[in-house]
Amino acid sequence: MSHAEPATLRPQSRSAADSYLVPECSVFRDGASRVVELGSSRGKLLVVTLQIHAVTEQDGLMVSIWGSADKADWGTTPLLTFPTRSYCGLYSALLNLAGKTEIRYLRAHWAIRRHRKGESTAEFGFSVLVEESGSRITGRGSAYGGLQVVRGA
Repeated sequence: MSHAEPATLRPQSRSAADSYLVPECSVFRDGASRVVELGSSRGKLLVVTLQIHAVTEQDGLMVSIWGSADKADWGTTPLLTFPTRSYCGLYSALLNLAGKTEIRYLRAHWAIRRHRKGESTAEFGFSVLVEESGSRITGRGSAYGGLQVVRGA
């Protein structure tokens, strides 16, 4: 799979498209996302959210997040792996890059796990969002609308 030029995560005034490793899509086989440059989110605590909105019965989706300093060496193990999921839902995990400041780029990999044999094709509809921890509370917004602290209400 070819990868486009890296996009940049911009925590200060980002649009929803800037923080998605995988924008909402449907997949039928294993694959990898575009490369995202961390920018000012480098070395910070990130929240990675996997949203599954469509599944085929008795199949599973495994998503992992990989990091690189140079877009060439992605290492031998992922930074984060979601357990295999077989149901629609919203799943979040923390990715602490504080001790890994050399990581400048992220990308997601996904694999479809067939739990049964048959003629049907496995399909998953999902997205993967990455944002700095606390960005919803501080009012910097998010793809899910952002939360704002209201004082004196």
